Amino acid sequence: MYSRILVPLEHSPADATILAHVRTLARENKAFVLLMHVADGWGARLADTLTLRESEEIREDRAYLEARCAELEAAGIDADALLAAGDPAKEIVLAAEKEKVDLIAMATHGHRLFGDILRGSVANEVRHRTLIPVLLVRATPAAPPPGPSESPPGAGRAPS
Repeated sequence: MYSRILVPLEHSPADATILAHVRTLARENKAFVLLMHVADGWGARLADTLTLRESEEIREDRAYLEARCAELEAAGIDADALLAAGDPAKEIVLAAEKEKVDLIAMATHGHRLFGDILRGSVANEVRHRTLIPVLLVRATPAAPPPGPSESPPGAGRAPS
């Protein structure tokens, strides 16, 4: 059904949720996966205009993308990585069209009305700007760290 899947990543814990879904989908469809991150810090947005050297943000983002790509390839999935800079929704849609993908798969945070108004929703913008099917998967919330009354496993044992 799908042969080319674009997966925008945030470089956050939410990525694990969408990557788990895409791994299964890509295997079942023998699909190529294009991982993408859009750096949107001021250095990334102005790098070309001001001919800035590659920032630490860009180096970290590139290393992160390459590591996720290597994980997919180790799982037998044909994958590549794309790093862009600028407005995330715009860059995702442009890449999807240029790369001729037939699915965009994204994690969402499940913000409600006020959260979307305050922070915006890249996923919402993408789905409105493209005719390519968009798969939205709600990110699994990260487990909170143990509270003061809870001890992590193995805590309180005497060393052996």
